[in-house]
Amino acid sequence: MFEKNRVSFTDICRNGFGRKVIYSNAESIDEKNIVQELAKALSIHWKNREEILYLDRYYSGDQPILYRHKHIRPEINNKIVENHAFEIVEHKTAENFGEPIQYVLDGSDEKKSTAIKTLNSFMKSDDKGCIDIEIGRWRSICGTGYRFIWNNKDYNSSLGETPFGICSENPMDTFVVYSSSNGKEPLYSCQIRKDTNGLTYYFIYTMTQTFKVQNSKVIETPGTNGLFEIPVVEYPNNERRLSDIEIVITLLDSINKMQSDRMNGIEQFIQAIVKFINCDIDETKFREMCQIGMMKVTGGQNVRADVDLMTAELDQQQSQTAKDDLYNNVLIVEGMPSREQNTGGDTGQAVYLRNGWDFSEKRAELSEPIFKKSERRFLKIVLRMLKVKKKLESLELGDIEIKVTRSKTDNMVVKAQVLQTLLTAGLEPKIAIKVCSLFSDPEEVFILSQDYLKAKYKTKDEKSKEESQGGDNNDDTNPLPQLW
Repeated sequence: MFEKNRVSFTDICRNGFGRKVIYSNAESIDEKNIVQELAKALSIHWKNREEILYLDRYYSGDQPILYRHKHIRPEINNKIVENHAFEIVEHKTAENFGEPIQYVLDGSDEKKSTAIKTLNSFMKSDDKGCIDIEIGRWRSICGTGYRFIWNNKDYNSSLGETPFGICSENPMDTFVVYSSSNGKEPLYSCQIRKDTNGLTYYFIYTMTQTFKVQNSKVIETPGTNGLFEIPVVEYPNNERRLSDIEIVITLLDSINKMQSDRMNGIEQFIQAIVKFINCDIDETKFREMCQIGMMKVTGGQNVRADVDLMTAELDQQQSQTAKDDLYNNVLIVEGMPSREQNTGGDTGQAVYLRNGWDFSEKRAELSEPIFKKSERRFLKIVLRMLKVKKKLESLELGDIEIKVTRSKTDNMVVKAQVLQTLLTAGLEPKIAIKVCSLFSDPEEVFILSQDYLKAKYKTKDEKSKEESQGGDNNDDTNPLPQLW
């Protein structure tokens, strides 16, 4: 409650940017070594937690400019936060998770296609799209996010409930420890919780067991992890766990300082100091003259008397140029599009390229495989849970393709033309629907459109059958291409 971002982030991270990945040399985790291993991991996690807390508060608007002190004319001390950190995080999150993540079938098995649709329905019932947005925000704010999957034993299928539950975990209270030797695979996870008395304990999952540790000892008999998987999955923002805020945080601090100083300059110009030359006047008399707005000063013999305002106005145009340069550098580092005005004569595609929207898309594509790697680990756990409950048993992890749809309405006409071209060229409709990026759920679109596609586009077998039955196939006014 009382923590504030009074100092710069470089003082907190000591110029060690990115969250540190926790590794262990232990070959396995059991009741004998869990307390010692946890103590080693916590020493690293507390440092990560301090940085995560700072970045989360920074995202919320608690930034160092709010606590600065001004020694000269301290009464004029504007503290203005331009919260571009919020802008960056929301842009990055919307770019990747504005549309729900969908699963499509990597193949053409009709039975598995129905299973994929059921899997997507499960995710929709669990509000996975909302949870993905929360994880995406954490990834962008602090460099990593976590998802927890648990077994929903009391689910009611008639109410649309699912056999599993999912949620986003706070990275300040969650971490995963990886093996330093076994392919850097997860060794155990730790979730920091409070008991009914408000005391902290640590709940730990290994591949085969669960532990509850408090006050440096295991306080309950170790349980069995029947999944044989660690149900806490980490979603790193990148390999270094760098957040989208910290890579430009010094630029953001400079923008806040510049904007605050500009307001100080304006206020100091308005509240200029009065300068008296060769004249003496008491404070009471001066206040009276300020109220009537005039002053009479008499100088001595051969002595010139003068009263003047000491003013020095800040060049606002040059300040704006410097500020724009800082902001443009923020956009360049982040790979975000600019907001330049149309100069006239530009096509939509020219504006798309000039303002950096294409580069923003490429930057998003670069982070996509990192997300998909964690998502496959999540799917592996979900499929194992479902098979235990005799659901979707035909579906394998290799059958599922993860579809990230960033903007299904962008260049919609071009995408529709691509779809039409691919279908006319005789490409398999399911592949054409996937490739055109026109739909957020290509699998559902294909299933619902099958009857229409078969009626419009005939397969070679169907065409041959019609010809053998003497059907009228000589009308070339609107020829139908052969697809299947």
